Amino acid sequence: MSKLQQSFLIHYITNSTSSHNIDNISRTKAYQAYYEKHPEIVWTLIATVVSRNAGYNMTDLTLSTYKKMLGREEIEYLFQTYERANWTIFSDAYPQLLVYELSKELQKPLFHLLVQFQVSRFMIKEWNYFWKTNNKERLMLALIINEQNVIEHPLITKSKYEKEVFHSLPYHIINLLWMNAVLIPAIHQPSYGVFIHHFTSLNRRIKTGRQIATILSDPKIYNRTIDFIRTVEPTGSRFEYERFRKINSKNEISLPYRQLYPIVQHQDNIRRDWSKKKGVHKKWLNRLTVSQYSPIENQFNFKRKLLYLYGRLHF
Repeated sequence: MSKLQQSFLIHYITNSTSSHNIDNISRTKAYQAYYEKHPEIVWTLIATVVSRNAGYNMTDLTLSTYKKMLGREEIEYLFQTYERANWTIFSDAYPQLLVYELSKELQKPLFHLLVQFQVSRFMIKEWNYFWKTNNKERLMLALIINEQNVIEHPLITKSKYEKEVFHSLPYHIINLLWMNAVLIPAIHQPSYGVFIHHFTSLNRRIKTGRQIATILSDPKIYNRTIDFIRTVEPTGSRFEYERFRKINSKNEISLPYRQLYPIVQHQDNIRRDWSKKKGVHKKWLNRLTVSQYSPIENQFNFKRKLLYLYGRLHF
C-alpha cells in the first residue's frame, strides 16, 4: 500500500469516526448499523445496548426527582461523566471497526493502521489473531477489556470526575442501593439485564460486560433484543420500552435526548497505551460460561419508585 493510499484511509477513518461520534443517538445508530453489516463482531451488539442505556441514564437526570436530590452542578458532572465515557470509548473503538471493515473489503489485514489512532498494542494483536482464527468470542472479550481500560485512567482514577462524581454522596447512595443497571430492552417481555455496582472497579466493569454478553448469547433473549433494536428508533428516553408496558401514567417520563441536550464538544487528548504498563488478567479472557438469568426490569422499576418516593418526602 502506498503512502498516499494509507493517508487516504486514515483521513476517511478519522472523518467517519468524528461524524458518528456527535452524541448518544449517533453513536447508538452507528454501533447498530455496524452490527447489521458485520454480525461476527458481537461486541457491537453489546455496545448498541449499552449506548441505549447511557441515553436512558442521561435523560433520567432531567427528571424532577433527580433535580430535587442533586444540585445543578452535580447533575452536570454526572451527565459529563456519561457523555465523556461513551465518547471516549467510541473514539477508540470505531476506528478499529472501520479498519476491520476495510480489511474485509480489500481482503487483507490493515491493522497496522491502528497505530495511527492510538489503539493499544493489546488490541492490535487481538485483531490480527481474530483475522487468523475467526475466534468471535475472544475478540468480543478483548474489546470489552480494552475499552474499559481505555477509560480507566482519564475518567475513573485521574480526573475531575473522580472527585466530583465518584466521591460524591449521591453516587454512593446510588451505588449502595444498586440503583443503576444496564437493561437489555424487549418489546413485550420484561427486560433482562445487569445491575451496576462499584462502577469505579475495572474488574467489575469488565465482569458486567461479560455478563451482558452471556445474557445476549441466549437465543430467545438475543431474538427479542434484535427485534427491539430493529423496531424501536433510539431516542435516549426510557419511553422507548416503557411505552410497551402497563406503567402508571403518573410516572414521569423523560423527553428524547436531542430535545434536552446540545452537542458537546470534546478534545481528544493523547491516550496512553494501558497495555504497556499492565498485563491482562487471565480471568478476563476466560470463555463465557452458561448461566441462568432472570428479568430485572420489575426489580429495577421498584428501586426507581423508591427513589421517586424518597425525593418527594425529603426534598
